[in-house]
Amino acid sequence: MAREMVVVLDFGGQYKQLIARRVRECNVYCEIHPYNIGLDKLKEMNPKGIILTGGPNSVYGDQAVLCEKELYELGIPVLGICYGAQLTAFLNGGEVKTAPLSEYGKTETFLKTDSVLFADIDTKDAGETTLLDGYGMVDTDAPVLKNDKGEFVVSTWMSHTDYIAKAPEGFAISAYTANCPVAAMENADRKIYAVQFHPEVMHSQRGTKMLRNFVYKVCGCTGDWKMSDFVERSIAEIREKVGDGRALCALSGGVDSSVAAVLMSKAIGKQLTCVFVDHGLLRKNEGDEVEAVFGPNGAYDLNFIRVNAQDRFYEALKGVEEPEKKRKIIGEMFIRVFEEEAKKIGAVDFLVQGTIYPDVVESGIGEGAVIKSHHNVGGLPDYVDFKEIIEPLRMLFKDEVRASGLELGIPEHLVFRQPFPGPGLGIRIIGEVTAEKVRIVQDADAIYREEIGKAAAAYKEENGKNPEWLPAQYFAALTNMRSVGVMGDFRTYDYAVALRAVNTSDFMTADATNIPWEILQTVMNRIINEVKGVNRVMYDLTSKPPGTIEME
Repeated sequence: MAREMVVVLDFGGQYKQLIARRVRECNVYCEIHPYNIGLDKLKEMNPKGIILTGGPNSVYGDQAVLCEKELYELGIPVLGICYGAQLTAFLNGGEVKTAPLSEYGKTETFLKTDSVLFADIDTKDAGETTLLDGYGMVDTDAPVLKNDKGEFVVSTWMSHTDYIAKAPEGFAISAYTANCPVAAMENADRKIYAVQFHPEVMHSQRGTKMLRNFVYKVCGCTGDWKMSDFVERSIAEIREKVGDGRALCALSGGVDSSVAAVLMSKAIGKQLTCVFVDHGLLRKNEGDEVEAVFGPNGAYDLNFIRVNAQDRFYEALKGVEEPEKKRKIIGEMFIRVFEEEAKKIGAVDFLVQGTIYPDVVESGIGEGAVIKSHHNVGGLPDYVDFKEIIEPLRMLFKDEVRASGLELGIPEHLVFRQPFPGPGLGIRIIGEVTAEKVRIVQDADAIYREEIGKAAAAYKEENGKNPEWLPAQYFAALTNMRSVGVMGDFRTYDYAVALRAVNTSDFMTADATNIPWEILQTVMNRIINEVKGVNRVMYDLTSKPPGTIEME
């Protein structure tokens, strides 16, 4: 039986990954495709529903990006979000104008209770959590109230300068705000729905419930997307693809490559050789730690080769400051090293990489903007000396990768280790990468992670749970700034280290963590006193967006 799927069509919206992620939280498989994918391709994919994303353009402007009007005649349920809602109105005969007052941020929104999209929205599903949004608390535990008109009153997230001034004929208005007369509309008979706000972001109260109503009540999905099925199906597909061939896996020791390696090992056993390239851009002592876990004396029955290539990477990165160029160099050097190892061990048919879905999306889908190239996506050189590349995790989000790891029996301490980018410290060092800079950031990062770990462990021992401030990801980075300081009555002119810590549920949006001041002070004092070459420590408060989690 074919897997049910919802397709997200991307019109340039910054939250496209979040939409797909929220749909998958409903146990419904979801993929992102460019808005101009074409009706024939859409029909071939046979989706249960289509979601249109937001975007930066005006539907009536010269730079408008439009889908085919016939999309709405396919008989497939459609949900337009923000720009997608305006597009739905525009293409169906409604009116879209510049709003007299634009709306941005949390907005009180009034929902009609008879809309299937808002069914049971006054009840809370098991598993829903209260989330901090960086601007205050959206309390999903609080009951959704009704006004004297019998309408639900919720807080939603708005981000628009245009608005739907008039709904198309046959569409009922199902929500409004003080400044937006058509905050949501629908044609239930044609199964076409549109919302001006963003239900996918954690700032919108009961937003996940709205998306769940769309995929289950409107699209008729049953929820057949489960990690146990994914693992079983992937193992069978890998066995069929590889046959009696041999595969070479790029093993960094991070979550993604580790899960990919174990998945491949379950499928093809000793036909797999795992090559761990120590590029000199790892965290302190991490090379030895990776070898201890996956090497000959480790827990896994893998063919393991360690390549110490630090000098080659440093030489290739000499004088390079531009982030994208650094990523490209690191990605190409990885492939070259793998090619060399492949020749040493004999014929190798497949190269295995731990690419995951956010890597693919951020590297650009269709005409979508490239946020950053990933060494295992946009960083691949034109020529690769292998028959084919296998990316078993290519369609998974980070938490789905972790869930797959648990299904495969990988220990929790490996599955839930701190995320680490493929280019390593190369993108946590602003500007040129040198061995000395690597040493500085490794030492500073080790101190930072040690102190956070100690403080969190002490809190848990005393309170029986992790502290609320415990970040989802945290690390030290090295800025390219040097400044004057004074230590022991002597003038110094040294580097500034930036500490980064974020709260996030999906790594697609994130807010800076409010780490207790006394912990930061301890970290600062230790770095200044123990790490040669540093005389200043800063804390990065930037959220994602507008920043990224990594520094480059």
